Parts: sequence; C-alpha cells; structure tokens
Amino acid sequence: MTFETLTALAIFAFVSSATPGPNNLMLMASGANFGFARTIPHMMGISIGFMVMLFSVGAGLVQIFDRFPVIYDILKIASVIYMLWLAWKIANAAPISKNDTAGAPMTFLQAAGFQWVNPKAWAMALTAVTVYVGEASLWWLALAALLFAVVNLPSVSIWTIAGQQLQRILTNPRRLRAYNWTMAALLIASLYPVLGL
Repeated sequence: MTFETLTALAIFAFVSSATPGPNNLMLMASGANFGFARTIPHMMGISIGFMVMLFSVGAGLVQIFDRFPVIYDILKIASVIYMLWLAWKIANAAPISKNDTAGAPMTFLQAAGFQWVNPKAWAMALTAVTVYVGEASLWWLALAALLFAVVNLPSVSIWTIAGQQLQRILTNPRRLRAYNWTMAALLIASLYPVLGL
C-alpha cells in the first residue's frame, strides 16, 4: 500500500470520526451530564471498539454477512431497538451534581459493544475495508485499524469537551432536560439512513 492511500485513509478517518453520528451525539450528552473525566472510558471504548470492529470486518467477518444476508436484517433491528433505548435513557437522564455518583456514563465495554450496533460505525468500517484496504495483508488491515483509533480519539474528545462546556449553560434543570431531549431526538434522527425512510 502506498503513502497516498494511507493519507487518503487518514483523511477519511478524520472526516467520518469528526462528523455528527450516534457516538458523537452520545459523547456530547455525556460530557454535558457527567464531564470529561467520567466520559474517558466511553471515549476509549469507542476508539478501541471501532478498531477491533474494523479489523474483524476486514479479516473476514464481512464475508460471513455476505453469505448469510439475514444477519444484516437482524443487525438493523437490533441497532434500531438499542438506539431507541439509548435515546430514552438520554432524554430521561436526571441532573447530576459534580459529587453525585448515582448516574453513570457509558462504560468502556458498553461503548466498545455499541460499535457493533451503530449504523454509522458499520458504514465507516465497510467503506474503509472495501475502498482503502481491499485484499491487502493483515498487516495493512491492522495499520488501518490503528490509524482509525489514533485519528478517532482526538475527534471524540472534541465532542466530549463541547458537551462539557455546555455545563455552564445547563445549570438549570429545565435547560438540561431540554438539552437531553434534543440530543435524544437527534440520536433517533440519526436512524434515518438505517430505516430507509
């Protein structure tokens, strides 16, 4: 693989990681509700979880899906149900004080697992594998997955910081509730491409 291909992949990784999607919307909501430090496991789960997913897809998982197309339908249904549940949780999140530990952001494993039902993550992984990796070696695939993780971490951090900065505005429970409902609605709206409406 050439340096030009690697550069193009890095640009694709940055643009696809930085643009709005389920992960970034949830990170922004988490940053606003829990702050940056408590959202770090969530951010790491996204970056490492997607890296593992991308490698798995490129190493042959996509061939299993091609052989059994019903898996796509099952994944689509699971994605919609899970994202609706997450939207409900975001919409109904109670205000949390800085010293309150009752509420909890997504854990590392929850965020890593979410990549497997995240429609945008699937689109990113399939595009990266088919356009930039192709039939290349596992070494190139591993490098592509690592590149995504390296590019993704600063991107998700920006979304979390943006949410954290909103804490100054969201000191009123009514404003926080309106913000959470807005983020939940945007998360549901991100299902539009999956539902094919």
